[in-house]
Amino acid sequence: MSASNFPFENSLSLDNMLLDTDSYKYSHPKQFPRGTEYVFVYVEPRKANGPIDQVVFFGLQVELAQLAGQVITQEMLDEATPFIEAHGLTLYVEMFQHIIDEHGGHLPIRIDALAEGTITPVSVPQMRIVNTDPKCWALPGFLETRLLRSIWYPSTVATISNYVVNQIRNRLIQTDGSDDGFQFKLHDFGARGASSGESAGIGGAAHLVNSMGTDTVAALVYARNYYGADMAGFSIPATEHSTVTSFGEYGELEFMRRFLTENPAGIIACVSDSYDIYKAVSEYWGEELREQILGRDGVLVVRPDSGDPMVVVPRVLEALMDKFGYTETPNGFKLLPSQIRIIQGDGINKDSIVKIMDKLIEKRLAIGNIAFGMGAGLLQKIDRDTFSYSMKTSAVCVKGDWRDVYKDPITARGSKSSKRGRMGVELQKNGEFAVRPIDEIDPQFDLMQNVFLNGEITNLQTFDQVRKRVGLLG
Repeated sequence: MSASNFPFENSLSLDNMLLDTDSYKYSHPKQFPRGTEYVFVYVEPRKANGPIDQVVFFGLQVELAQLAGQVITQEMLDEATPFIEAHGLTLYVEMFQHIIDEHGGHLPIRIDALAEGTITPVSVPQMRIVNTDPKCWALPGFLETRLLRSIWYPSTVATISNYVVNQIRNRLIQTDGSDDGFQFKLHDFGARGASSGESAGIGGAAHLVNSMGTDTVAALVYARNYYGADMAGFSIPATEHSTVTSFGEYGELEFMRRFLTENPAGIIACVSDSYDIYKAVSEYWGEELREQILGRDGVLVVRPDSGDPMVVVPRVLEALMDKFGYTETPNGFKLLPSQIRIIQGDGINKDSIVKIMDKLIEKRLAIGNIAFGMGAGLLQKIDRDTFSYSMKTSAVCVKGDWRDVYKDPITARGSKSSKRGRMGVELQKNGEFAVRPIDEIDPQFDLMQNVFLNGEITNLQTFDQVRKRVGLLG
């Protein structure tokens, strides 16, 4: 967005990448050894989060698209230089002027990364970056802020989503005998709770790596624009409390009847706890509207929403079974008729969803009866420390001599030790990932392949390719 879009004459461009870093980065060029020519940097998730010790790599391509082409101009440099000086620091003008004059504003860097959708244990590097012009050795460090941000957030969302989807999938097989429909069992409700529209789009796309259910439209846009997906996710007609309660407490039944009538086919969802969820289930859905529901060519999804889901969810399911009956799955669990299901969206996170499912299993209720909506727990209640994401310099070349760079603070007792040297990732014959020096890996077997070189994306990946790697597609 240009400065002309803002109401004040002294506004700055939000697209000026020279203003998109941490303040202390401006002071670093004078701190490296004299004669530094190349700086090698890597990104990795350093630790597990509870039971989750495998991390999905996703989202770098969104940032690469922002870094491709001419991304530094004379106008940007002229705008940023006095602004940073007023801030109390000095922009490395010589380097950025060199990039403008000699590289046409294209970034002289090489970025190698794992294929997006790759799932590795924590402590395996996902990306590495090095400058390709010795006069631009300070560039990898300058880009840390935006590169790390571009990886930790979508990778963390994709990892949480992947974990939850697999928990559902495993229990679906356990109770129903197959994983049919698992792709639609975790729905993204997180758009309104995200910190920004960009977060909703990027995080929502990260969820869709593992699922096909979403109400975050921005996610569909990001998946199409940056990964070529035609339509990455799907939704259904659904009510909210404002539409139901606009009929008043005594008009709730009328609303439900009209909702069914106007949607004679397909999957629809109706929030049912506006007043008395148990009355709505037993009297309205279970008696007054029972035959209309069973006669539909589709599925009514009842949404309990409020209350303790550990209590409400099984009670609602059992109340529906009292009215609609049930069959038993091949594994001996109770399953509602195909025309009616439930969805729980309130109080859902990676831990509660497992507890709810285990409570249902304890009561011999099939997981096929239920889907889940996940909002802030999916897109917002995470941070860089969820998997301790870090970007560190591990090697520098000074006057032609490569030297290892690392930290190992005794106060952290190994939890913040960084890797040293130029490294790659190799898949061993036993299926394990090994982090090894680049010189010891045959380039064709290094899993960190080139994706960006001197301002151009060199390995464009599609959404379907990413989904196949995580196991969503066969």
